[in-house]
This record gives sequence, structure tokens and C-alpha cells, in this order.
Amino acid sequence: MKKKTLVFLLVITLCLSLLPLSATATNPAEDIVILYTNDVHTYIDGEITYSMVAALKDSYANALLVDAGDHIQGTAYGDLDDGKSIIDLMNAAGYDLATLGNHEFDYGQAGRIQVTDVWAEYDYVSCNFYHEENGIPGNSVLDSYKIFEINGTKVAFIGITTPETITSSAPSYFQDADGNYIYGIAAGADGSALYNAVQTAIDSAKTEGADYIIALGHLGVDPSSEPWTSEAVITNTSGLDAFIDGHSHTTVALKEVPDKNGTPVILTQTGSYLAAVGKLVIDNDGSISTELLTAEDMSGLTPDADVMAIESSWIAEVDSLLGEVIGYSDIVLDNYDANGKRLVRMQSTNTGDFCADALYYLFDEMGMDVDVAVMNGGGIRNKAITGEITYKTCKEIHTFGNVACLLTVSGQQLLDALEWGSKGIRADNLAENGSLLHVSGLKYTLDLSRDSTVQADDKDVWLGPPTDGYRVQNVQILNKETGVYEPLDLDAKYNLAGYNYTLRDLGGGFAMLNGAVNVLDYVAEDYMVLANYIKSFPADSETGLPTITADSGYNEVSGSDRISVIADRATIVTKLWQAENQPVVNYLLQFEDVPSETWYTEAVRWCAGVGIVEGYSDTAFGPDDPITREQFAAILWRYAKHEGYDVSVNDAVNIPTDGISEYAVPAMQWVYSTGLMEYEDESVSPRENISRSQADAVLMRLYGLLK
Repeated sequence: MKKKTLVFLLVITLCLSLLPLSATATNPAEDIVILYTNDVHTYIDGEITYSMVAALKDSYANALLVDAGDHIQGTAYGDLDDGKSIIDLMNAAGYDLATLGNHEFDYGQAGRIQVTDVWAEYDYVSCNFYHEENGIPGNSVLDSYKIFEINGTKVAFIGITTPETITSSAPSYFQDADGNYIYGIAAGADGSALYNAVQTAIDSAKTEGADYIIALGHLGVDPSSEPWTSEAVITNTSGLDAFIDGHSHTTVALKEVPDKNGTPVILTQTGSYLAAVGKLVIDNDGSISTELLTAEDMSGLTPDADVMAIESSWIAEVDSLLGEVIGYSDIVLDNYDANGKRLVRMQSTNTGDFCADALYYLFDEMGMDVDVAVMNGGGIRNKAITGEITYKTCKEIHTFGNVACLLTVSGQQLLDALEWGSKGIRADNLAENGSLLHVSGLKYTLDLSRDSTVQADDKDVWLGPPTDGYRVQNVQILNKETGVYEPLDLDAKYNLAGYNYTLRDLGGGFAMLNGAVNVLDYVAEDYMVLANYIKSFPADSETGLPTITADSGYNEVSGSDRISVIADRATIVTKLWQAENQPVVNYLLQFEDVPSETWYTEAVRWCAGVGIVEGYSDTAFGPDDPITREQFAAILWRYAKHEGYDVSVNDAVNIPTDGISEYAVPAMQWVYSTGLMEYEDESVSPRENISRSQADAVLMRLYGLLK
């Protein structure tokens, strides 16, 4: 061999040895396929089933099948045996790995241990779930990651569990009998403890020879989960190639998020309830792609017979146990808006009102002196319900098996509970908060112009009242004798009905209720509380069934305004902009009070550009100002015209125009003549502010009108 050639080869060899591990990772000889699910929540009877998932996996030679959490709780199919049948289905379907979602803890640590250590034939991983003693983190409860070798390529999956788990399940599940924490989940108020746990796992997997590192996380992208979101983890770590996510029920086919070093990491999430199955492919050239497969994409597959047999048997058994028809609903009980947002975690809904009323009714009929009932929004899980109602229907609303109880609390404790429950609600209408309290026997106003300053500890448990004033205002308690709402007395005692999750077990972090006097506990399971209330409605003359009618007060999905969240001008224009699929327009804003980059900027730009909104002047829009009925009517009227709808008004239409600004008269005549808005007592109250729930009800009617 010539000397020059030998020197050249030595130099090349030396250079290669100095390259970082990721640069020398072996490209797979064949494509590597990873199938993934998240937030199935025991919805096993939809278009996609576990038997279809099994068939999909079998259609590939060496596919892996993984799950990003929340699979054993959600419907009666999970609740009736603490998730055992769901794990049987996942075993049969061929799952290779899963991580812990927050709902894997809903049956307590004993239930979690049954799942991870006894029932599952696949492994669970979580890098940030640890044993704890005297406030000091100890060893990890589960392996932080698992490496699979496929076609000579090593792929590592790092499990990540949301720190919200401790309060969204119940802190008591992580404590001993004396209230000391014996389990913890790495978090950090700034997210640093979570990021460090993930980075440590990444580095360890690299040292062990992983060619590709994929996070299998249950974190989500909701702003209310910050700083513990999947995007925040990616941004504050390095070394991930992809992140399979869950928790926020978001549909993300593929999104590139830059990591700490600016390297793009693929983020993906399937949504929820087995609406889709994710497919991640590591190509033989080393590139990674993801896509979401729907039932239509899998229509050519034959469901796995063995898995289908388990499904069919369990579905039949549950339906037989809970299938008795106990009532009927003429109206639609729901929690979602037209854009699929879970309103029940953001404002009033008719199901939220209904659930709180069911608790109030339970204790009132028992002769107990109940003043107020509360129901957390995260405990209300149903989509649209109408027609026949069975015990199973009630289980679709309340899936957790919590039990009703009655406590005596002070007015101050009650105010603090309402304030804590509203802490995650934001003016931009983007964040969802499962701790939001729906109420019966009470109503209150929520001022979103003020930031939440309520105090929390490092596990997101209530620590103290807000440091800069309460967002919850004008709290009114119903006087049962007079039927009149009266101001909350902070020093008075009130009997508060709810479920043990919120009132007794620190679920959601409601520690301000510690020390409350227990009046009555373990009264009835949540779904039976609903069934009891449903049976109280008058029977229909034809069907003989107790029937919820339009006169019941639950006919509007957006609720009865017990939680009065005042809508602002920015929120209204953003809702319309979102309904139009967020168009981008080239329009130069002159409004000096609209920042160049905020959540509503493009919405204002579009609405102003097409003539749907006007400012107070050429330079002032007033984005944070409450919106009045006449302002709202004018925007709807212009929007309908923009959509090509005939907004002319019949001459016979006659509404009282006293007090209506001249610009708004045609708009007010139109919205009342079409039934979009209603008025009582011969007044249209043009200068009265619109609440968010009132606005949502009108907007849903508008979308129906324009279809």
C-alpha cells in the first residue's frame, strides 16, 4: 500500500472516531415501523378497536406497538374492573411498551401496581416517577427507558409522566397513612426537575448505544400544563429524535420543534379515544416521518379474531349490567363547542350545571341542610348525549367512581376553592383547566383581566390565597327559603356537597378544604348520583320515562351562566377567525392597543380587514374591554353579510330600540328577528355585557343558521 494512501485512511479513521454518537448511528437496513396510541380512555367500541390495532401491527414484519398513557380509565369498560379487561386487550393486541398517564393512577397505587407489575405482559417506563422519603427523591419506580433492537438498529423509548398527575388523580394516592409523600414525580416550578430527569435518561440511553431516542410521554401541549408540556421538554433538552405525546387530546400528525441545540425533533399525538393510530417510520436512510391512520385507512384489514372475542365478550357483559333505560333527554347534554374545545374546563356547560344539581338534589332529598354543590370540570367526560339514558350513559358522564360527601366549610374556604379552581382559565380561551368548579346553589363572576396569583407548592397543591386580589368576584349563595341569591359571607358556615376526590382527597390540589367538618361521607357513587337525579324528572306521557325537557334549564350547551366569564372584544373576534380556519390577510393595523404579536392579533387583522369589526377610533380597538350586546350584534350582523347571508329584516319586526346606538339598530333587529338573541321584560339591554357562555350559545346558533 502506498504511503499517501495509508496516511489518508488513518486520518479518516481518526476523524470518524471523534464524531459524536448520533453522527455515527447505524441507518436501519429496512424501514422501522412504530405504531402508537394515546388517551384511548377505554373507548373500545368505536370505529377503531384494539382488534383493528392488532391487525394493523400484524400487517408489518417487525412493527413495535406503544402507548403514551391514559388507557385504563374513561368509560364503564375500564371502571367496572379497574382496567383489568383493558390490559387483557392490550396484551392480546401485542403492545410492546407503554408509559403512565395520569389516569393510570385513578385506582390508587395498588391499582397502578396491579397494572404495571401484575397484569401487563409488556413493560411500562417513566423517567420521572420516583420513590420519595422526607421530601427527598429516591430510586425510580419504573425503568426510565427501554431499548429495542430492530434490524441491527437500537431504538430507545424514554417514558415521561405528567407532573400534573399528583393533583389530577389525588395527592393521597402518593402519600402514606400519615400524609407523608412516599412517591413523587419530577417537575419543578420552572420545569427544570422534569427536564433534568429527561436529559439524564437521554444521556444514559446514548451511553447504552441507542441509535435513535424517542420520548414516549404523557405531557400534552395545553398552555395550562406549562412548563411541563412536551414542547417545553423538547426545547430544554437535546438528543431526542421524536416525541410521541399524549394528555392534551391534541391531533398532531407531525410537527417539528427545535431542541436546546436547535435540532428539529418530531412531535406527534393521535388525539384521543382511538380516533386514529399513529405510525412513525424510521426510513433506511435514517429519516423519520409520522402520520395518523384513521378507520378509513385501515378498512382493508381484518380484525384480529382473538382480540375481537375479548372485546365482544366484555362489551356485552358491561352493556348487560348497565344497559337498563332509566330516562330520556329531549335536549343535548354536551361539553364541547363547535371547534371541539372542552368548554367544561373553561366555562359553564349544561352538563356541568346538571352534575352539580344532581349532587345538590341528592342531599336535599335526604333532608340534609345543603347550601352549595360543586363539581370539577375534569370529572365530567361525556360528549353529546341525547335520547335514551341508561346507567351506562351516566358512566359516560362520570367515569371515576368517586363518592358523594357533605362538608361544612367557611365562606372563606369556599371563595378560596372557587379561586383555585379558576386559576388555569385564561382570557385567550386556549387553556383548559379540569379544576374549574361548576356549581349549584351558587353563582359567581370570573374576571380574566386579572392574572391568577393564587399560591401553590411544588406539587401544584393550594398553598395560600392570591397575592394580588381575587379573580372570582360577586359570589352569590341561593337562599332556599326566599329563592333569592345573597352575597357570600366569608365568616359564615356553609354545607358544601361534592365528591371525595375534590373535597376529601386533595384531588386537583384543593388543600384549602383541609380542616373542614365532615357531615356525611360515602353516600353514593358518582354515576348513581346522576341516575338518582334523572329519575326525579317528570315522566313523559307517551314513553313513561323520566324526561329532561327544554324547560328544565339545560337546553343550552353553554350552560345557564352560573359562572359568568365576561367576554372581551378580542375573544369574540378570535372565535370568528378560528371558525374561518384562521385566514391570513395582508392588512395593516392602525390600532395602537393591538400588539404586533399576541393571540388575537391575526384575528383582529382579519376581522378589521374584511369589515367585520370597527374600533372606537382609527387607533383604538379595546381588545380587553367587555363586549356589549349591541356591539356583539353588530359584529354578528357584519359577519353574516361577509358570509353572503341575507341580513335584511322584515318590516314587521318590532323590537324596543330605546337606548340602542344608531349604528347597531339594524344589527339588533336582525339578531332578535332570527332568534340568535332573545330578550325579556320588553328590553333588549343594548349596553349590558355579554358573558362568554352567552356568546358561545349565540355563536353556535349562528353557525347553524349559516350552514
